[in-house]
Parts: sequence; C-alpha cells; structure tokens
Amino acid sequence: MAALGLILLVLAGLIIRVNAVVILLGGLAYIHLVWGDGHLEYLVEDMWISLDNDLLLAIPMFLIAGNIMTRGSIAKRLIRVTTLLTDPLPGGMGVATILSCAIFAAISGSSPVTLLAVGSVLYPALREAGYSKSFSLGAITSGGTLGIIIPPSIPLIVYGLVTEKSIADLFIAGMIPGLLMVGALGFYSFWINRHLPSKPFDFPALILALKEGIWSLMLPVILLAGIYSGYFSPTEAAAVALAYGLFVEAFIHRELGIRDFFRTTVDTAVMLGMLFPIIAVALSLNTVLTIERVPHSLADWVVSVTDSKIAFLLAVNLLLLLAGCLIDAVSAILILGPLLLAPAMAYGIDPIHFGVMMVINLEVGFLTPPIGLNLFVAMSAFRVTFLEVARAVLPFVLIIFGVLMLVTFIPGISLALLR
Repeated sequence: MAALGLILLVLAGLIIRVNAVVILLGGLAYIHLVWGDGHLEYLVEDMWISLDNDLLLAIPMFLIAGNIMTRGSIAKRLIRVTTLLTDPLPGGMGVATILSCAIFAAISGSSPVTLLAVGSVLYPALREAGYSKSFSLGAITSGGTLGIIIPPSIPLIVYGLVTEKSIADLFIAGMIPGLLMVGALGFYSFWINRHLPSKPFDFPALILALKEGIWSLMLPVILLAGIYSGYFSPTEAAAVALAYGLFVEAFIHRELGIRDFFRTTVDTAVMLGMLFPIIAVALSLNTVLTIERVPHSLADWVVSVTDSKIAFLLAVNLLLLLAGCLIDAVSAILILGPLLLAPAMAYGIDPIHFGVMMVINLEVGFLTPPIGLNLFVAMSAFRVTFLEVARAVLPFVLIIFGVLMLVTFIPGISLALLR
C-alpha cells in the first residue's frame, strides 16, 4: 500500500501540473518517511555523485550539435536530397517531409530541434506546392517527434541512465520501431495527397544535391555505424557529432560564424539549466529507491493485484499516455522509469523493449494537450492557433498509436536486431 501511495502522490502532482523537480523532491521525502529513516543529509551528495557520470556528457553535446546544424545549412542540404528523391511520387513533398525529419532526428536526437530545422524550410514549400494547411502543420509537427525514438535519442539516453541499461542496446532496439513509424507516416502522407501532381525525376539536380549535401548525409552514417559496430560509445558519438558539425559548418559550408556559435552555446546552456537540475534530483531519487527496495515492493504489489501481462501493459500505456500529456518526456522517464521497470520485469518484459515502448508512449505526449511541447513549438514557429495544430496532428497521432500497439505486444519488433 505504501508503494501505491507513492504512485498516487506522483499522479496527483502530474494532474495538477506541479513542476517536475517538486514532484521528484516530494517523492524523495515520501520514500524517506515511509521506507527510510527520514534523514536528508545525503541528498546533495547523492545528487553530486549521480551527475558524476560520463554518459551525461552525451546530452549537451547532442543538443549543441543539433542547434549548430539548425543554424547552418546541413538541414537544408538534407531536405534538398530527400525532396528530389520523392518528387516522382504523388504527394512526394509530404513523404520528403517525413524522411527529412527522420534523417535529421538521427543527427540531433531532439524533437523540437528537428521540427524547427525541417519546418522552417518545408512548411512554406508545402503550402506553395498546394498541400493543405492542416496536412502541412500535421506532417511537420508529428514528423518532429521522430527525434525522440530514432537513435541517437536523448530520451533513450536518459532511460538508459536512470535504469542502468545499455544505451547502445536501446539505440539498436529503437531502429526498427523508428523505421516502422517513418514508413507508416510516409505512406499516409503519400495516400492523403495522391491527387496532387508529381514531378519528373531530375537526375542531374539530384547528383548536384548529393555533391552539395554529401557531408551532411555522411553524419548519420558515421554516427550509427560507429555506435552499432561498437567502435565508439554513445558519449563518443555525441562528441563526434559536435566536432563533425562544427567542422562542416565552419570550414566547408562556411555558414557558421563566431557569433552564431556563441548564440548556439548560450541557447543550449539555457536548455541544460532547466534540464540538469531535474536529472540530478531524479538520479538521487533513483538511488534512494534502489536502496529502500521501493520498486521491488511495487512489483510485488502489482503482481499480487493481477497476473495478466496484457492488463499490465495496457495499464502502463494508459499511465504513460497520461504522463506524456502533462509533463515532458525526459521528466516522465526520470520520474516513472525506475518505478515501472521493476513490475515490468516481474512480468518477464525485457527492460530494453520496455524502454522503447515507454519512449514511443511519451512521443505521443509531444502531440497531445495540455502540454504537447511540439504543439506549442509549431504554434509559435508557424503563427497558428493551438487548436489548429492540435486538429492537424490528430491523424498522425492515431498512426503513431497504432505503431505503439504493435511494438507493445510484439516485442520482436524492437528486439530483432539484438538477437
């Protein structure tokens, strides 16, 4: 019952939209009062020890690398290649939007960064080419969420940190679900716009675009090949992405000056100033949870209530969808990841599969009110109302939810490349 009380405390905080740090501190105090001895002297020490982790370096480096590529021309060159490749298809630019989001997501690892980088180029192009406002908004806003699941993914890095699971394995496990989602969203984009005229295939223009964009196209190849081959770790991959992005934009494309780099660094520092206090408290809380065996108590209680794995998975999906509506993905993972993993493993659910399922669930939260981070980013970037964006993403949310159900109940989708 004490474990149930902790869940209710967290849910109450989510529902009334309490700050994530306050929820985590409240949970920490509750654990000390119920399971521990009530002393909080070691809280600061735990936070310091938790942040003394090399894997955490991957987050700021991927963020600043993504911001650098957004300010430079890497994103534009990638978009040019995907647009020329899909021109012969009816609705080809819609398909190119999804593909561009997927490729850029594999570079930046961030959903809002992907949305802004691709949307700033393709939204006006889609409207000019005759695509409806609703589809254009929906495709770019939902395509931006591919950054949360396609490796290198910051939420997957955070899940690996808080649950002490292999980040490289999580990246590998995210590949097939990510590609499945790209395929589903791409097919919908083709089908809904099949009435639009296609363009003839322009081979000389494609060759020119490939020459101009070869440096941009090589980055996801280098990152993913290096991680999956084991040649470098996710943290080293982040360093490679940052160094490569800086080199290409500053010395090859020559579109990134000292002032641009300074502004990019400041913007990233502001984002990290909001993110890292949450991570510090959450990792400290995770230490206390483990010492006091709270996840094990929760697992025992859940298993005693029902022996149905299907019922548990459905309940977890509903809980995560609710959490995704109320707080950002990273906060939700930090708060709920350690609590839900132990009951999941009690039902025999693979922790890597569970992590991918959890992240896809929270991906839907990027597109659902009242928080819906991508909804607010799109509203601001494209100067439309919140209601317009929310309506536009609805078909895409249903498609992502369908992929989520497949991944949830067919673990082989996420685990196939690990076998």
